[in-house]
Parts: sequence; C-alpha cells; structure tokens
Amino acid sequence: MTRLSNSQAAATALGSFRPFAGARLRVGAALIVAAMCSGVLTTQPHPASAQGVQLLQLDVKVIAKGYRASSLIGKEVRNDKNEKIGSLDEIIIDKKQVLFAIIQVGGFLGVGGRLVAVGYDQLQIDDLGNKITLPGASKEQLEKLDEFRYQTS
Repeated sequence: MTRLSNSQAAATALGSFRPFAGARLRVGAALIVAAMCSGVLTTQPHPASAQGVQLLQLDVKVIAKGYRASSLIGKEVRNDKNEKIGSLDEIIIDKKQVLFAIIQVGGFLGVGGRLVAVGYDQLQIDDLGNKITLPGASKEQLEKLDEFRYQTS
C-alpha cells in the first residue's frame, strides 16, 4: 500500500470529484484545505500532526470586538490634549509579530508630510475605533523622530 503525504491526499481527494457536479465541492474543499494550511481554520490539537503544530480553538466573538486595521488607517491621531498630531498611515507587523503604527506628521492632504514609526501599543483607541490617541506626544516630538520609509523591494 502506498502512503500519500497530506498534500498528495488532498490533491487526490480534490481531483476525484466529478467535473461540474462536484465543482462546488472541489472549490469548498480547496478553500478548507487552504484555510487549514494558513491557520485561519482552527481545530482541536490532532495527535497525528506531521509538523507537530497544534491549532487552538479561538473565541471568534472576542476577536470580532477587535479593531480592523482597514478601518483605523487614515484616522486622525491626537494627543491627550486633543490636539491633532498626525494621521495613522499604516500598521506594520514585523517577523516577530510586533505591531508598529506608522503616523504621517505634517503636510496637507497627504502631501509634504513625513512618516514616523511608534509602537502600536502606545496608541489608545476608543471602544468603537473612532478616536486614536497617542498620550504625551506632540507634533514637534514626532517630527524629531527618524523618518520612516517603506521598503520598495
């Protein structure tokens, strides 16, 4: 009996569905396999895991209470005196999964400003994600930080 790797078994299973009648099943199965490989789909730890990776069951209700990066980007960043000190340009995740906030300081309508990086954990965000505060910061202090530049390649 020939033993198949996980990827060979998935490919065989996906390829064994009848054309057209099983198209939805193939697409669904492919999405499930892709989700499992990417870690989006969570399951209980499986003792026969070839890589030894254990996926955790996550509480999606708790996750849903978090902030979507896409809804935060572009919002004003204010200090604790409610002065506008910049706007959130991007959220960066490094290889060690540390979050950084890229703030555009100065300029007008996105022109002429400069980008600076601060630790994401320094930001205070209200429950609805409408107000972003960087306590103790001023526009002048941010302008003194090293300028951040996105990597081009």
